[in-house]
Amino acid sequence: MKRIPRISRRVTSPLCAAVVLLVPALTSASLANADDGPGPLGVTVVAGDNAQSRKVGALFDAGRRSSLAGGHFCTASVVYSPRRNLIVTAAHCLAGSKDGNLVFVPGYRGGRAPYGVWTVRKVFLPDGWAKGQREDSDVAFAVVENKGGKGVEDAVGGNLFVAGMATGATAVTITGYPNTREVPVSCTNRPTVHSRTQQRIYCPRLSGGTSGSPWVNGDKAVVGILGGHEKGGFTDDISYSVVFGAEAAELYRDATN
Repeated sequence: MKRIPRISRRVTSPLCAAVVLLVPALTSASLANADDGPGPLGVTVVAGDNAQSRKVGALFDAGRRSSLAGGHFCTASVVYSPRRNLIVTAAHCLAGSKDGNLVFVPGYRGGRAPYGVWTVRKVFLPDGWAKGQREDSDVAFAVVENKGGKGVEDAVGGNLFVAGMATGATAVTITGYPNTREVPVSCTNRPTVHSRTQQRIYCPRLSGGTSGSPWVNGDKAVVGILGGHEKGGFTDDISYSVVFGAEAAELYRDATN
């Protein structure tokens, strides 16, 4: 389980059936490209501060707004929507949340919020998770509150979201926030089939806090969200994701409409 338990105050235009997200850029010359370019796969490095990684951010309890350092518990990323105000993460990261009690910080580094602190206002959970916490439904969207008439997508850009892609067609890049780090890390590798509804990947040091991290393939499409089986995996080196199908596509349409 790669979500950090939160401790209360103490501690389209409708898109086509497949929905596409821009890749958080690779962060080091030592990393392989998501389309299997030069460089080793399965290497985790600190993510570079660039236009792509800024679309990924950390989730915090709203009470941490003025004191962010050390308080993040999950990862999320900005996804394209007509209102420019949507993020995607794992359902288990948002379960039990209420209007206004979480914030999203894109591009978070070292206790700072260079692109603002955005309040989560509405959560979209799939029926499979809301009614039974099915691991095959561990993906969710959330609307964040605008600032000065602008959405979070205006601040950092947005990615598209795609359902229906074959597991392992190309390598993917995962960018997320481990609980032990105050900067994001990134790893590229090729996912494999775990089951008909789940995929898995080897990437070292993706520890608690990386739940909700986007998996982005060589076609610049998000084809996974770290979560699913074992809520993302009980070890730091093996991670999981739901295989996005009809339920995920319908949830995206609901969130954007």
